[in-house]
Amino acid sequence: MAEQAKSLDTESRESVHEVVRDAYGRIAESQASTPSCCSTQSAVAEAIGYSKEDLDAVPDGANLGVGCGNPLSFADPKPGEIVVDLGSGGGFDSLLAARAVGPRGRVIGIDMTDAMLDLARTNAGKAGLENVEFRKGVIEDLPIDDDSVDIVISNCVINLATDKAQVFREVQRILRPGGRMVISDLVLEKPLLPAVAKSAEAYIGCVAGAMLRADYLAAIEDAGLHDVEVVESQSYGDILVGMQMPELLAAAKAAGISDEEIQDSARAVVSVKVFARR
Repeated sequence: MAEQAKSLDTESRESVHEVVRDAYGRIAESQASTPSCCSTQSAVAEAIGYSKEDLDAVPDGANLGVGCGNPLSFADPKPGEIVVDLGSGGGFDSLLAARAVGPRGRVIGIDMTDAMLDLARTNAGKAGLENVEFRKGVIEDLPIDDDSVDIVISNCVINLATDKAQVFREVQRILRPGGRMVISDLVLEKPLLPAVAKSAEAYIGCVAGAMLRADYLAAIEDAGLHDVEVVESQSYGDILVGMQMPELLAAAKAAGISDEEIQDSARAVVSVKVFARR
């Protein structure tokens, strides 16, 4: 009889936080990503919107392979602006943003994983950037003052939150009037198989946490943000399947799901960049 895949109680925020914190802590400590649906290593990074100049501008170890797009490509940060990066990881996007806003601007990265925070601070030191800081917190309850931020960015992190509507309410709270949000994230074109949706491995791999596209955009509008627009969209299925997704395929086999079925679920995943304004 097949071993049962680990199931995740997605109704419990702390359950999800614990699983995600453990997985991403291990990524930070190894300074290298395990293959996942969010890989941004080398050529894949350029395929999802980063330039070679972006990759060369940050220290080794900042790009951990846990993103699905380049939100800064549409955020257009200006010198002197304040940027908050939700789920800042090793500091990749935060460091790029810090360079863009210059010494008169400021970037605040938020992450709940101690190992990631340590790594990001180390990378900021290596980059010689003093206008970026990293705070411990969860994206459903941001340690940021009301009406204090010009831009909020995030890269393949909100899909890991159990209460995405609350995340968007927090974004609306911290943005100044007229401030903007630009996020890269994964959404679904169709529902996942129930067993895939309950798999902890699929959640960590960004697949099971994704919402249907229409529901995702509606949650942003319901939070009080407006001018909501998908500014770029690309199928992520070929990237997912091409990487073989070893953890997801092993979890599928343990749950009695065929490789074909989980690959079909993967092809339902789309990477989007979403713009919104307060």
